[in-house]
Amino acid sequence: MQLQFSKMHGIGNDFVVLDCRYRDFPLAATQIRALADRHTGVGFDQLLSVEPARDLSCAFYYGIWNADGSPSGQCGNGVRCVAAWLHRAGAVAIGDMLRLESPSGPVTVRLLDTDRVAVDMGEPIFDPSRIPFDTPQAADRYVLDMDGEALEIGAVSMGNPHAVVVVDHLPTHAMPRLGPALTGHARFREGANAGFVQKLDRQLLHLRVHERGAGWTRACGTGACAAMAVLHQRREVGDRVQVELPGGTLQIDWAGPGHTLWMTGPAAFAFEGVWSVPTPTT
Repeated sequence: MQLQFSKMHGIGNDFVVLDCRYRDFPLAATQIRALADRHTGVGFDQLLSVEPARDLSCAFYYGIWNADGSPSGQCGNGVRCVAAWLHRAGAVAIGDMLRLESPSGPVTVRLLDTDRVAVDMGEPIFDPSRIPFDTPQAADRYVLDMDGEALEIGAVSMGNPHAVVVVDHLPTHAMPRLGPALTGHARFREGANAGFVQKLDRQLLHLRVHERGAGWTRACGTGACAAMAVLHQRREVGDRVQVELPGGTLQIDWAGPGHTLWMTGPAAFAFEGVWSVPTPTT
């Protein structure tokens, strides 16, 4: 089978986008992993499929798969790319607002330009049972046992679970060890994205993220939202923050509880291609 695809990225967080509006999603997990291989496949952090909406209040559904073939609930950089892809497909015009259905539920996007999109990411979820995170009660800070070492984190869901660690400097020598360990920590029973954030001032953050199912990425949209939300909950940042990641900068706006959080940033096309799909293996 020959598979047509679009390669896109949001500040370096890269994706393969498949048009599944008129056909079923065609790939098994082993084929997703083969497509994700950066040496023998195409390479991506996440695979995105554009499909008919299940929710009739939404225009389209988008599926999300990590590079290891596992499904994901949300992807902030990915939804911006989906919106830009739909614009090029003629489904949305510049200035329009569009309601899309993610695996975690509906999101609203506003196309600001051909390559810039604002996304209503919903209200951050701090309820531990909904993240999910194993703790007896909600708090601004939690302490995890990392092989005998105590590590303070914030925990929040942006449609997917996040552990946020505030650090004095980026990069830190402990990040290569702590990132994977946090992602797979037992108190996050579904795993977590591990964000390491440095606060420069109340309007500017630096961030690195180790994503579950993808590893270290150049950018993570939900990770940027999570870092801002955790620090805002602690009253350490204002209502608008610029988050600098290795691939670029995102703007995050959140006025606090009772309000939804908006993420604004670029979406770019890299190239179009055709991939020869290997026969799935067990």
